[in-house]
Amino acid sequence: METNRLHVSLIQTDLVWEHPKANRLALSEKLSRVHPESDLIVLPEMFTSGFTMNPSVVAESMSGETVQWMQEMATKTQAALLGSLVIAEGGHYFNRLLMVHPDGTIDQYDKRHTFTLAGEDKVYTAGSSRKVFEFRGWKICPQICYDLRFPVWSRNDLKYDVLVYVANWPAPRIAAWDALLKARAIENMSYV
Repeated sequence: METNRLHVSLIQTDLVWEHPKANRLALSEKLSRVHPESDLIVLPEMFTSGFTMNPSVVAESMSGETVQWMQEMATKTQAALLGSLVIAEGGHYFNRLLMVHPDGTIDQYDKRHTFTLAGEDKVYTAGSSRKVFEFRGWKICPQICYDLRFPVWSRNDLKYDVLVYVANWPAPRIAAWDALLKARAIENMSYV
């Protein structure tokens, strides 16, 4: 890892239910106010729709409006933009995390651990591979929400520097969220 700092901005926001265009507009406004030294801007899980079990209503392709919007925003802010959305591909729906670099290139990770208690496993296809994205000398391991409850999936045998979780975690279980994030940081000797 380089000794450079990585300035991370987190955007936490209320989302308009299953309305990608409205969410992109609201997030465009928020992105216009992000600190100019931000290197990485983290958006929530399913930032265009909220955590929906109706993927056919909001699903996009990798050449869809939201991916193009992410490329535009990454170029405009000169920061990498990271967040997940519903992607339709090969007859399946994925809860896919994208990291869009300022030059428009895209890294992707499909959520591995679908939330069975909500039936996510019946609607979304689980990913099968762990990823590490490289950006400005940092190695970033992306994870999505329920992945947090599976410590082996985040094991730092991939030699990453930063573990990033995007989520639509329910408020009643926020104490578990806080505790598990700390645990993953301690276990993996990394930033989380």
